[in-house]
Amino acid sequence: MQLFWICLGGAAGTAARHLLTLWSNDRFGSSFPYGTLVVNLIGCFVISLVVQAAVTSDWPPTLRLALVTGVLGGFTTYSAFNHETLRLFSQGSGGMALGYVALTMIGGLLSGWLGLAAARGLFGPNP
Repeated sequence: MQLFWICLGGAAGTAARHLLTLWSNDRFGSSFPYGTLVVNLIGCFVISLVVQAAVTSDWPPTLRLALVTGVLGGFTTYSAFNHETLRLFSQGSGGMALGYVALTMIGGLLSGWLGLAAARGLFGPNP
């Protein structure tokens, strides 16, 4: 049953992300990724708020999973990255947190570049 609520939350989060991105592009233009920026900033705020509220108010595990993994997972995965990094810092693992940030940023860029190179090798360059 938890999986059902996570999937339902994910659908809601994905729809919210899309609608907020469309609104941001209409409002601010598309020359800069305002939609992604707005989504990620809101996601970081909301995941911290929800996790803290869930822990201090003893929310049912299914509700927490539906909101954090489902809704916010569909809305933005950056919020999870942010929460995990803050958790490492709060546990006194500053070096591990900085390593996680560096590996995520550099690894993500490298993985994206490799995926682009592989696609260009398989399907050709941009027309």
